[in-house]
Amino acid sequence: MQSPAPRSAARPIDVACLGRLAVDLYAQQIGARLEDATSFAKYLGGSSANVAFGTARLGLRSAMLSRVGDDHMGRFLTETLQAEGCDVRQVKIDPDRLTALAILGIKDRETFPLLFYRENCADMALADTDIDEDFIASCRALAITGTHFSQPGVHAASTRAIQLARKHDVRTVLDIDYRPVLWGLTGRGEGERRFVAAEHVTAHLQGILGGFDVIVGTEEEFHIAGGSEDLVAALRAVRGISAATLVVKRGPLGCSVIEGAVPDNVDDALTYRGSRVEVLNVLGAGDAFLSGFLAGWLRGESVERACAFANACGAIVVSRHGCAPAMPGRAELDAFLAREGGVTRPDQDAELAHLHRTAVPRKPWHELYVFAFDHRVPFFELARDVGADEARLPRLKNLLVDAVAATEQAGKLHGHVGLLCDDRYGQDALNAATGRGWWIGRPVEVSGSNPLEFERGRSIGSQLVAWPREHVIKCLVAFDPDADPLDRVEQETQLRSLYDAAQLSGHELLLEVIPPGCTSQAQRDERVLRSLKRIYNLGIRPDWWKLCPPASDAWGAIDALIQERDPHCRGVLLLGLNATAEVLGDGFANAAASETCRGFAVGRTIFAEPAREWLAGRIDDATLVARARASFEAMIALWRGSRQHPGARAKEGAAA
Repeated sequence: MQSPAPRSAARPIDVACLGRLAVDLYAQQIGARLEDATSFAKYLGGSSANVAFGTARLGLRSAMLSRVGDDHMGRFLTETLQAEGCDVRQVKIDPDRLTALAILGIKDRETFPLLFYRENCADMALADTDIDEDFIASCRALAITGTHFSQPGVHAASTRAIQLARKHDVRTVLDIDYRPVLWGLTGRGEGERRFVAAEHVTAHLQGILGGFDVIVGTEEEFHIAGGSEDLVAALRAVRGISAATLVVKRGPLGCSVIEGAVPDNVDDALTYRGSRVEVLNVLGAGDAFLSGFLAGWLRGESVERACAFANACGAIVVSRHGCAPAMPGRAELDAFLAREGGVTRPDQDAELAHLHRTAVPRKPWHELYVFAFDHRVPFFELARDVGADEARLPRLKNLLVDAVAATEQAGKLHGHVGLLCDDRYGQDALNAATGRGWWIGRPVEVSGSNPLEFERGRSIGSQLVAWPREHVIKCLVAFDPDADPLDRVEQETQLRSLYDAAQLSGHELLLEVIPPGCTSQAQRDERVLRSLKRIYNLGIRPDWWKLCPPASDAWGAIDALIQERDPHCRGVLLLGLNATAEVLGDGFANAAASETCRGFAVGRTIFAEPAREWLAGRIDDATLVARARASFEAMIALWRGSRQHPGARAKEGAAA
């Protein structure tokens, strides 16, 4: 490209995005009028925020420069950007205004009703005093959207940012981002309208075009910037003001890049064809395009490669629901570009879907200590055996949450503790645990069912709608790889239905695999390995496995299988099955050299004795919590001991 190359990568920020930062509420009913939508999905939105998000997902060091309200939605936006790796230090908290909001629908491939709730919103209150010179100087590029020149205050802030960028040799990029409604040119209910000619908007934009190194826009956006509905005439008007590289987004045709004189026909410009895909939703495709373009440009790729990234990102996003969450990661982008013959339905491609799912930043769990009290039948039987009222079980599970909290605090174990809890007796406990930063799993299977059944019936996807996203789906399955194929059909169909539901809902999935009828450790380990192979062969790639502790010589094959079939797997947790501490200690030691084992999820070994005593009325609440905590902490110490001295433990086990 003839425009100045980006500054050295030594600067800490690759690209700072200045502009709209808002919440998008997307109607979930495809084909319905917005008037008839009955539920909405909440996403990060706003064109600049989408670019900050998209470039971060593609591995750039991005930053956001804007404002949000001092409210729940503002915190959602900053936390979402942070989770993606975006720097939000320059996102100011506005105590006087609410975070901006947009409500969107998908009626058909051409109709996308859109309402902006932006009156006196936080991001349009960005002021020139919010622009920090040292921060701008730390960036390689500054990307601004045209909307942030539509009002005097944000115009002043954007102008100052450009001036500082030019002063410090920061490359400047304009996404024209023309929304007539945001310039007051249409009724407020016409947010989807893309073009209205307006001389004062053209004059306004032409007053800023000279400050940019790269200008990106659709054909309609260049019409407004150039003051003509003839594209070539509009581009020539822009060229008369700016020497910038002009990138014209042309939808399914790809994009054209113009450096120097504008040709007589835009098709004579360097044009890079895009991939043809089936369109679900064009909203956000331009932001994805710019994210891909910046990812290539700022990494020093050729203009052809940068445009390939841009076109592919746009194609992937138009096939999906939402803007920011539809953005691809680098592995998915590379896979899409490498696919011979293209991918017409990225949204339905299993490999791309898996790569997309694993590109979403997930909290790292390098070592997990999980207290499992998701049992239903064992707790019912405990209560019955001691003559306790079943209605006391919810209180008992709440107290076990207190035990986990006490263990976390005493051991400074934040980022390492978790629990498994059901919603039959433990809904209050789940509510109390959620939001603390713990690993939380909850079961969906009917206890003891074989073939597998789900507690709330076959419609598992409808259940997950009510689950917090941080909850992990846990499913215990008695899987026998040697069962008659006809007997396995129901089991495997249910597992596939569960996996598909998890893919749609976004929840992580843990499969607890226990082959029935095993009479020895060696037989069980061999069947577990073949069960995992069969489940992978079904196209099911769970985020987690939960297994009985294998023998030390069985771990190599398990690790190799997981690495081969799904290197993005989160790992294996070891279960307890009411085993003694000594037996579990041997199992922990056997896993010490495993590359995939992340910890344990043990229950009855920890809770059985104190729960029985509490239900029988022989101990009070505080004593229950203390005893459960002591048992949990003893299990953690056993695990940690096996990490520190695995060889000695293994030798003891061999001698026994």
